[in-house]
Amino acid sequence: MTQLLGVLAQVSGDVGAIGKGIGYGLAAIGPGIGIGFLVGKAVESMARQPEAAGMVRTTMFLGIAFVEALALFGFVLAFII
Repeated sequence: MTQLLGVLAQVSGDVGAIGKGIGYGLAAIGPGIGIGFLVGKAVESMARQPEAAGMVRTTMFLGIAFVEALALFGFVLAFII
């Protein structure tokens, strides 16, 4: 235990950058899963009803834009923290 405290005492520099990286990494997991689910279901619906592909594609791109906004919020919050 004392050896660990000695190592921690020797750490110099900005360890906040590590926290920012971990925070943004965790914030990017949700939108990544969301976009994967969204695109998968859109492809599935286009395969089931090809005549509605144009409308589904438009709605998919709108959904991707909204989900990607969540990742950008996480990116901005990583810099604010």
